[in-house]
Amino acid sequence: MSASETIEAEGHLIDSGHLSAIFDKVIELSGAYEVQQFDIGRTNDDASRIRLRLTCESPQALQDLLQQLTLFGCYTVSESDAVVRAAEKDRCVPDDFYSTTNHRTQVRVGGQWVEVQKQRMDAVIVVDGDRATCRKLRDVKGGERVVCGHEGIRVVPEFRERDRLGFAFMSNDVSSERRVEATVGRIATMMEEIKKAGGRIAVVAGPVVVHTGGVEHFGALIRKGYVDVVLAGNALAVHDIEYATIGTSLGIDLNAGTPVDQGHRNHMAAINLVNRAGSIRQAVESGVVKSGVMYELVKHDVPFVLAGSIRDDGPLPDTIMDLIQAQDAYAAALANVQMVLMLSSMLHSIGVGNMLPSWVRVVCVDINPAVVTKLSDRGSMQTVGVVTDVGLFLNHLAKRLE
Repeated sequence: MSASETIEAEGHLIDSGHLSAIFDKVIELSGAYEVQQFDIGRTNDDASRIRLRLTCESPQALQDLLQQLTLFGCYTVSESDAVVRAAEKDRCVPDDFYSTTNHRTQVRVGGQWVEVQKQRMDAVIVVDGDRATCRKLRDVKGGERVVCGHEGIRVVPEFRERDRLGFAFMSNDVSSERRVEATVGRIATMMEEIKKAGGRIAVVAGPVVVHTGGVEHFGALIRKGYVDVVLAGNALAVHDIEYATIGTSLGIDLNAGTPVDQGHRNHMAAINLVNRAGSIRQAVESGVVKSGVMYELVKHDVPFVLAGSIRDDGPLPDTIMDLIQAQDAYAAALANVQMVLMLSSMLHSIGVGNMLPSWVRVVCVDINPAVVTKLSDRGSMQTVGVVTDVGLFLNHLAKRLE
């Protein structure tokens, strides 16, 4: 028995590629469409609107298609409240729960459209009165009301191609064949605009920042106030402190570019120094650490979160080794950021990408183009990439922001 439903979508559908994606998805799932109305925006700022009549071979096939099309901002014309069911117990929700994207989302509750708070991907939506909030599955409590199915849900994708985020100069087509200076100039301009407006910039950084000689330039950005929080792992802090106290990074003399005798033990010596002091802050305040990224963060009261992993040496006393605690600390640090600069840390960059709503500007700098591709593949489609040496990038950025 066939089933039909009328849907609409609105936005910059053509140049964003969403229109063709909608048609492709209907065909892919063996459905049929009839265009009932299509209004094309007349100017750059005008949105387009389309109304489609969808037909599938069964009611279940139609429901599956409608759920897929929600990702592209499609919604049914016949408005109804979202289906809300109680979680049966802690960390356990109904099987047809709605899994969120990182795009702006609204749910219909009591006949009113409500903006979902704390938007992020791979979460559920919990409704409490007239409020709706994204919640990680592990944080759901028994009895809480969880949005299920696809009815009463509207997703509003970002349309970057209209340059609403100032990202039109870059795209997800990752290439090393671009002039770094020009790209850096535009990124610097965005950072200046964000700070002038009182916005926040987060930096996700890996130890490659130290290995490639970017410490001094990163420190300059911190001193100039362009860094509001740093998210990293144990290794960034370890090798930064190793460089600040011994002059090597991973046992390599960065000035000569050669390994030093017994250099393999230097990062352990750096950990030992911090352990003796009690913490990174105490090592800085006691004069044990006198330069470097961590020194500048402490001296300028810029918060940092170090999330540990199974491969970490030490770890440093500041490193959070509890996975859930580290994720929660990252998420709290990212509240209300307008831009995230990711510097050669695939593990932590992908983790942060999963926590961000799609309207946050994300710039990923890595010598490996696959890192940016991985971010996009995992849903962080707002990510744009700069394929270059991160030390060189920070050098140009610090000079430009002077």
